[in-house]
Amino acid sequence: MRASLIQVAVEEGESVASRRLRMASLVREQAGVADLVVLPELWTTGAFAYEEFATEAEPLDGPTYEAMAKAASDAGVWLHAGSIPERDPEGPLYNTSLVFSPSGELAAAYRKIHRFGFDKGEAVLMGAGEDLVTVRLPDTTVGLGTCYDLRFPELFRGLVEAGAETFILPAGWPERRRAHWTLLARARAVENQAFVLACGTAGTHAGVPQAGHSIVVDPWGEVLAEAGPGEEILTVDFDPAKVAATREQFPALKDRVLGLDRPGSRPRHRDGV
Repeated sequence: MRASLIQVAVEEGESVASRRLRMASLVREQAGVADLVVLPELWTTGAFAYEEFATEAEPLDGPTYEAMAKAASDAGVWLHAGSIPERDPEGPLYNTSLVFSPSGELAAAYRKIHRFGFDKGEAVLMGAGEDLVTVRLPDTTVGLGTCYDLRFPELFRGLVEAGAETFILPAGWPERRRAHWTLLARARAVENQAFVLACGTAGTHAGVPQAGHSIVVDPWGEVLAEAGPGEEILTVDFDPAKVAATREQFPALKDRVLGLDRPGSRPRHRDGV
């Protein structure tokens, strides 16, 4: 497979409508280039623009859904459209990721489980998701996570138990903790013998410099490609068959003793939508 991770800056003063048009254009440019396109977390607002979450929140099938569904269909690609502030008409806001098939159908939606902020920001403005989500692509089963989720290995182990071979993780990761970004992406790949495709943002969002450095890691923890700090489209070829080969060659996952097997400790799993 060939994946393109679109690392953009969320320009201050740019309208959400303009950002949608810009991102849709970038996705369409990947027609004939990539099989899979990945966008960052909360690119409609910026991950740290807390005051915009409520004002720019939209229903799951709102204007960003429509724009990204059409872009995926026009480009003929699988599209992980990053995440948006989702407004549930019967509940709180959520940080929700959307995945579209090459025909523009919604293949999966994931509400971020671990909210960042330590009792402020996202942690109090948004609700927590409850479901682990996987989606089957033609050559690999993808497990979904978002930004801060990267710090919680039990989520990714749960996704592996649900069949995940590749993790896709959009993020708005701050530059001051960039070393953790790279370290944790490689750790999640090694411990789960899976590919990690982690797409971050560039620029400065609400005064917070972003890390950039989107990264693709293979099941042995080798970095296949890494972006720089600025706006960039990181395109990389990866072979999903390497997951099964790695797990067969070095069957560490078979030696697990501790797991999510205590009553009430296992999150629900959803396969796509």
